[in-house]
Formats: sequence, structure tokens, C-alpha cells
Amino acid sequence: MLQTLGLDTASELAYRAMIRHPQDSLPELADRLGVSLRDVRKALDRLSELALVNAAPNPSGFRAVNASIGMELLLARQQAELAAQQERIEASRAAAAQLIAECLDSGAETSNSIGEEIRGIAEIRLKLAELGSKATGEVMTLAPGGAHSAADLEASRGPNADLLDRGVKIRTVYLDSVRNSPETLAHIQWLGERGALVRTAPALPIRMILIDQRVAVLPTHTNDATEGAVVLRGQGTVAALNALFESIWNSASSLTELGKRDARGLTAQEAETLRLLSQGLTDEAIAHRLGVSPRTARRIVAGLMTQLNARSRFEAGSRAVQDGWIPMSR
Repeated sequence: MLQTLGLDTASELAYRAMIRHPQDSLPELADRLGVSLRDVRKALDRLSELALVNAAPNPSGFRAVNASIGMELLLARQQAELAAQQERIEASRAAAAQLIAECLDSGAETSNSIGEEIRGIAEIRLKLAELGSKATGEVMTLAPGGAHSAADLEASRGPNADLLDRGVKIRTVYLDSVRNSPETLAHIQWLGERGALVRTAPALPIRMILIDQRVAVLPTHTNDATEGAVVLRGQGTVAALNALFESIWNSASSLTELGKRDARGLTAQEAETLRLLSQGLTDEAIAHRLGVSPRTARRIVAGLMTQLNARSRFEAGSRAVQDGWIPMSR
């Protein structure tokens, strides 16, 4: 019954029997369950590993923890395992995007993948307009960097309006931090009124635009998207970037989910900050990833330390692991 929580049948039966008969000795427990003493000890090892039994001065030498506490422990363990799996998935996505970005930075991408290299913001805008004019299905965008400048927003309105008027679907993921930018929010509302779909995420691995799932446009330098861009047409590379976008889109939040908190009581931005904090990033690096000011990043970190009742960043990470907020790792 409790296999989904990581408890095998033999250990579950032993746990139930210990709750009902706390004064049984180990031989009595074995007789009650109809198993060998060795099997009982094996079950106790598993229960001890899961923190479902404690040492006690009774005939068996162990006492089962209260059932409600025990189930909370199992649920917390499972949540930590799921969080670890999610973190591995996120790390894989980020690694894939980072590898592509590094190849672009070093010029190591093959000519089969790079259809064209563009220099300067003016040429980038012209190329995007050209590619957009040929779009027939959908344009998908990851837009990191926090609040966008009025010039960038104004420059994008004409091409976006043309796409939407022609029936081309638009999906864009911004950073959560743009919710604090009136200009960017006004632009998002403008897009929504015309049928575009917009979501936000606490962090984004790379800036990119995908057109009809066949063409990808990425910056040649991840730290300065205005310096240059490349147009990727390689089938495998573009397919991977499409999958990356869909994964981020599915986990991103709509604007109506502002302030939504998870089971730990954290917003998506706070959860991402905690993950970055556990990786040893500085406040400045966290600010860059979230698209916020260093002062805002420090405020978020301070709030997390308060919630965890921690006096230092190290203690915050330790308490986060102990409380199951982030998975334990080597």
C-alpha cells in the first residue's frame, strides 16, 4: 500500500505491527508476522533508514514513530526525490542550451547548423523582420534580461502586429521580474489583446527565437545580445531548442498566477533563488539570472534566510536540505 512512498511490503507490515504492538520483542514481532528474525532485522534497517523507528528502552529496542509523523516523513522524502529529479532535468536543459551558446561564442558550430551570422542590433532587427515575414505557423521566444527598454519594445510592435494579423501564433516567456516593469507589462498586455500568449519563469537559460520550428535565432555572445546573432537551421539543433522551449513553457506561469506559492510556501522566484544559492552563486550572479537588481537579489536571499531561521548563507543551505526544500547531493 505504501510502496509508492518508498516502503516495501515487509517493512510496511513490520511498521504497522510495531505501532499496534509496541511492547513486542523482536522474536515476538517475527512470530506475529510469520517471518524470520533476520527478515525482521532487515525490515528494521529499512525503517530506520526512513526515520520511521527510533531507539527505545522496550523489549525490541525500537519504537515506531507516530503514523501521522511517519507519513509526513515519507511524503517529504518523496518530495525531495522529485525535486532532485526536476533539478536534474533543469540542469540538463541548461547544459544543452549552454553548450550551444558556448559553441556560438567560440565559432565552433558547423556550417550546416549556422545559416547566417549577423552583426549589430540594426542588422539583427532586419533579419528578424525578414524571417518573421516568412513565418506561417508559430514564433516562440525566450526573453531573459528582465525589464526591456522602451526602444526594444517599440521596435518589436510592428513585426509582432504583422505576425498576429497574418494568423501566426506567438508564444513568449519572459522573466518573472518583468512583472515589476510597467512598460514591459503594458507591452505584454498589448500582445495579449492581439492574441499572443505570454508566460513568465524565474530564470531562463538563453535568449532565443524559434520560427515555425525550423529556424532558431540566438545571440553570438550570451552577455550581450545586441552584439550579434546567428541563424541556426540544423535539424537536430533546432529540434533540441524546440524541446527546450516547450519544457520551459510548460513549467512557466501565466500572469494571473502572480505570487502563487508552492508546498514550501515559496514563489517560483524564491525557489529559483534558493536553487542558485545552493549552487554557491553570489548575490550579483543571482541578480543576473533573475533579471533583477543586486539589491533585490539580496532582499530575496535575506527573506529566505529569515524563513529558514538561518544566520548565514551556509546555514540556509543546510537547513533547506534538512527541511526537504532542496535535495541532498554529494
